Amino acid sequence: MNIHEFYMKRAFEISKGGWGRTNPNPLVGAVIVKDGEIISEGFHEALGGAHAEVCAFQNATSDISGATIYVNLEPCSHYGRTPPCAKAIAESGIKEVVVAMVDPNPKVSGKGIQILKDANINVIVGVLEEEARRLNEIFIHYITKQLPFVIMKTAMTLDGKIASVTGDSRWISSEPSREYVHKIRNRVSSIMVGVNTIIKDNPSLTARPSSGDGIDPVRIVVDSRGRIPMDSRVINGDSNAGLILATTDRINKDKETQLLSRGVRIIKTIEKSGKVNLGELMRELYKLEIDSVLLEGGGNLNFSALEAGIVNKVMTFVSPKIIGGSSAVTPVGGEGIEEMKDAIALSDIRVEGFDRDVLIEGYIADE
Repeated sequence: MNIHEFYMKRAFEISKGGWGRTNPNPLVGAVIVKDGEIISEGFHEALGGAHAEVCAFQNATSDISGATIYVNLEPCSHYGRTPPCAKAIAESGIKEVVVAMVDPNPKVSGKGIQILKDANINVIVGVLEEEARRLNEIFIHYITKQLPFVIMKTAMTLDGKIASVTGDSRWISSEPSREYVHKIRNRVSSIMVGVNTIIKDNPSLTARPSSGDGIDPVRIVVDSRGRIPMDSRVINGDSNAGLILATTDRINKDKETQLLSRGVRIIKTIEKSGKVNLGELMRELYKLEIDSVLLEGGGNLNFSALEAGIVNKVMTFVSPKIIGGSSAVTPVGGEGIEEMKDAIALSDIRVEGFDRDVLIEGYIADE
């Protein structure tokens, strides 16, 4: 690892302090180095707040003139919620800027770097770019595709079951696995399930990491006929994250009025095979600046999401347990795919251990 990679990795690490707080903005960390020592750090802490570079300037313990600043994303060049960071750097006395990746936002892409070069600042681009892209995979997809980044998360036994023949599913995965899922919930903008999950399990769908500082994602329930019980935890819980009911014109008008009176936002889509049109739903969520969806639906919703082509990433926890049962449900149900040649394949596979569980994650390639 060279010196640039060393400091860039530090920028990656501190950027994660913005998890769940900057959406739909990216995660950005900045490290200022002078005479071989870190003299300041900063990260984008919250949407609408100061960007990482400005935070680092504010936190500096000594004069930053002649220093090098490391940032995992190209400094912005436009006026958005905050002034442009590239201009602030150009006026700061910084002599060198090391950037992991160019900003994919067309409003910025390359323009921030050009501002720095025009100010006679040495700019190095592409340090640990692949790692930087993974860190901000949600932002990159959201800004380039104008759609939320969808993660399908499942947990199953070694023989591929998500519940026993009686429907019992607590707990398939280990406590460390569940803790990690709460961290992911704390990272994303929303969590989505089908109404059958609400009826059967009555989950609260909140983020409860052990650190105690979780921010609940917006809860989204896919419910084409408006069957959600009014005494559900997602309606009556103390979370202020908000609840969206994705439905169709098949919902009862009185039920719709009830839900609206309880603060539930309702998104109606045109029916697709009698169900909510998930593609249309994603477009509506984008308009609400929801940049990411953690899909924790049952097997039927999971298959519908895969069939609709909205899933970008798959995370599957496999627990070393066997429960059997030909009628026990699996992570993906629905009508299924008829031929193996048409199976949905994942790429860029990564495997990680959580206690006795194994997490397998990968990406569904764009068609």
